[in-house]
Amino acid sequence: MVASKKQVKAVARTIRISPQKLNLVAETIRGLKVDKALAQLTFSRKRAAVDVKKLLTAAIANAENNFGMDIDNLVVAEAYVGKAMVMKRWHAAAKGSGHRILKPFSNLTIVVKEAEAKKETTKKEAK
Repeated sequence: MVASKKQVKAVARTIRISPQKLNLVAETIRGLKVDKALAQLTFSRKRAAVDVKKLLTAAIANAENNFGMDIDNLVVAEAYVGKAMVMKRWHAAAKGSGHRILKPFSNLTIVVKEAEAKKETTKKEAK
């Protein structure tokens, strides 16, 4: 958990899913407000959405409890996926040979930050 310039991050390591599949889910929440991102993940049909939602709630809790940020103003600044280890397994094949099975793991990082309040301009200020 690092807080710099009002940003808080949460990291999940060695999630048992391929980085490509996990990135599809991470793409859907980038730049969204936290409440909309949670709703998006709740109703997603992807298996990876469960892990992403769990990490997003952890990032929200870090921001609220450790740094006193307001939950209503939080936005998903970054959500990126990295490659972790790959388990290698063998599957028996014809004529005494074997085929390789790769079981990839991923790392997921979610960074949330407080959205800057938009300054409302009235007609008097605009003149």
